[in-house]
Parts: sequence; structure tokens; C-alpha cells
Amino acid sequence: MTATPDHPGGLPADAPQGTPRPADLPYGTPHAPRVAVRGEAHLEVDPEIARIGITVTARGTDRRGTLDDLTRRNTAVLDLLRSYGDAVENLRTGTFSVSPELTRHGRAERVRAHHGSVHITADLTDFTALGELTTRLADLDLTSVDGPWWALRPDSPAHGEARRQAVGEAVQRAREYAEALGTRLAALVELADLGAEAATPHLPPAVGGARMAFAGAATPEEAAPPLDLEPQRQIVTAQVNARFTMHPPRL
Repeated sequence: MTATPDHPGGLPADAPQGTPRPADLPYGTPHAPRVAVRGEAHLEVDPEIARIGITVTARGTDRRGTLDDLTRRNTAVLDLLRSYGDAVENLRTGTFSVSPELTRHGRAERVRAHHGSVHITADLTDFTALGELTTRLADLDLTSVDGPWWALRPDSPAHGEARRQAVGEAVQRAREYAEALGTRLAALVELADLGAEAATPHLPPAVGGARMAFAGAATPEEAAPPLDLEPQRQIVTAQVNARFTMHPPRL
């Protein structure tokens, strides 16, 4: 069998037109052995975003009074967040609710109190302002703070670097297998993310970080000093499956 000029170890010169080349087949052949490897990369990088959740609450016997209190406290929280300018990259309001609390006894639908709440989420990129902001938010009346949750942006360069390292490891691993057989790689046949062919639903990565909660109202004289919050390093991973053809080894 002779090799075609563009495909070492490929089809015979007299092969019928349209005959698939070994590289086009879903399996390896003696003239084009295949090697399948997995490449992995694990990077540890600094976070880019700190996310906090703020819940503002109000309670009273009068529905309108409860709603007014909730509106006033919500405005105070938003004004404080906006006062930090570009340090707060993203600000959004989530759930809002006002609900009556009925008396426990009696058949009449008597309202005992009204409860109101608003949930706000803020993303910060300036971590030096994070400790001060969370403390000032916790000083506001009937306001609780949860977080921070540390994260990377979806388009962070760290993701691309992890993928490049995973591909590089796959190529290096395949090359080492070929060298162990006394040959070398010929062509790349397939490169796929791990699980890409399984059609499994994509789940967003979990956001790592500590969790803290504050609630209450403090007078200016009792204002707590800013918290010292250390960013949590983020682990970025990438995994790929790769298949290569090799030049026929001399066994």
C-alpha cells in the first residue's frame, strides 16, 4: 500500500473515487492509528466581583404606613449604594412584597399587622469599599445584608487561559503517547468540551464565597468600624477531549 502525498499512510493510489480516508472514519486504522486524550487545567485567580444581597423590611398595623416606611428605607439603601459611584457595578431590585398578617383566633378576617420587604442585589468591583459599605448598610433601620459572594465575570480572561492550558495539555499528552511508540502525531481529528456530546443542560458555575448577615439599626455614635473582608480566590477549570491520528509506528 502506498501513501497519498497529502495523507501519509492513507489510501492506495488505485482506491476508488469517494473512498473515505482513514482520518474521515470514526475509528483508527493500522495506517492511521488514533489516540484519544483528555486535557485539564486548574487555575486559581483573584475574584473580579463581590455580590451582596440587601433585604429591607417594614412592619406596622397600618398598611399605608407600612408601605411608606418600606419606601423610605428602600430609598435610603439605594441612595447609599449609588453614592459609591463606579464601585457598584450593577444594582438591581428583586422581590417586593407587602402582605397582611391575620389574627390567630376568631372567624373574622381581622388584620393584625402588615409586613413588607424589598430585596436588592449589588455587584461591587472595588473591594476596598466593600467592608465600609456593608457596615453602613447594616446600620440602616430594619435592613439585613447577606454576602459577599465572590465571582468572576463570564467573559473573564481567566476562562480563556484555562481553556488554552487544557488544550495544550491534551496536545502534549497525545504527543507523549506517540513518542512512546516511536512516531509522531499526524492530524487533529476532534476537539470537544467534556460532556459536549452528552447534550446535558448547562449549569452556571457556583459562586464561591463566605456568607455573613447583619440586621438592625445603630445610632451614629454606635456606628461599627468597616469590616476587613478578604477576597476568596476563585478556581477556574477547563477540560477537553481530543482525538488525533498518528503516523503508523514501526512496532
